[in-house]
Amino acid sequence: MPGSVTSVFSESEDFEDALRRDGCRGLVITDSGQFRARLTQITLHRLRLLAAEEQLSRIAFIEIPTDIVVTAFPIDNGTPVSGGTRLQLHEIMILSPGEQLHLRTDGPRRWGAIWFPAEELAQYGGAMVGAPFVVPTTTHWRPPGGAARRLRGLHAAAIRIAATRPQTILNTDAARALEQQLIDAMVDCLSGGSAVEDTRYEHRNREILARFERLVQRGHGPLAPMPETCATLGISERLLRSLCTQRLGLSPTGYDRRRRMSLARRALRLGVEGTTNVSEVARHFGFRDLGRFAISYRTAFGEPPFATLRRGSGATLSGFGPPQRLRHE
Repeated sequence: MPGSVTSVFSESEDFEDALRRDGCRGLVITDSGQFRARLTQITLHRLRLLAAEEQLSRIAFIEIPTDIVVTAFPIDNGTPVSGGTRLQLHEIMILSPGEQLHLRTDGPRRWGAIWFPAEELAQYGGAMVGAPFVVPTTTHWRPPGGAARRLRGLHAAAIRIAATRPQTILNTDAARALEQQLIDAMVDCLSGGSAVEDTRYEHRNREILARFERLVQRGHGPLAPMPETCATLGISERLLRSLCTQRLGLSPTGYDRRRRMSLARRALRLGVEGTTNVSEVARHFGFRDLGRFAISYRTAFGEPPFATLRRGSGATLSGFGPPQRLRHE
């Protein structure tokens, strides 16, 4: 059933959980300061639309469902980085069914995305162009200028409607008309245009980092020494360091440490079995030096770990509370 929901977040863990349905399998904040994000999600008959506004830099690991195609695009400055290449305002990202990749942002940004069942997109596209329709397999895509502007304009209009006249989304005829216009614009974008990146090595490199991500997520403790890690992945240390620096903006061990710090924060806020205090949480996630952990934690999150533990999930910080749902129709 068509509907919309807009939420604001003051904790990155809650934002990550809200995006989990949309394939987010990990979110690592790489900035210091107070987290702040706003997310609008619209469900139509076939499409799902997202619009997000974030304040801090982060790395997200995304896994697209095997039956979905996603088109994503920057709404203003603060464009995302994929494959070490920054997406330009006139470009879009095409995320194919089953795609696994890291998306990095630097500083505040606003972005939008549209989700469409892959089989239905192929059917619609074929009917519109009068020939078999194949979604480009490249990630960075430069569509015709008019088609891109139309797609962004329709997406922006839908987000404005959700914010000011949400009852319109519930109107079956209005929702279907908006959806059809969005589908037409998507097909126009994907049936014309050109690839931005060289795909010969892109998919291989993305797959290497996806395997690295799964290795990092395998446990709560530190990553194995680099020679052992690279032997498991079947690649050289030089290649892994190069891919992580270029695509994640961090070294392999730096990324792993940030990820475990984020897990520790989640545990301090929400609890984890077998831990009742800061030192137990720190040890649980592989931080043996409690003093160093406390300093790094405060630098990353702007407060000492005991303050997070004391505050828990129900208190507020600097006027921001737990995730707030503004509207749900």
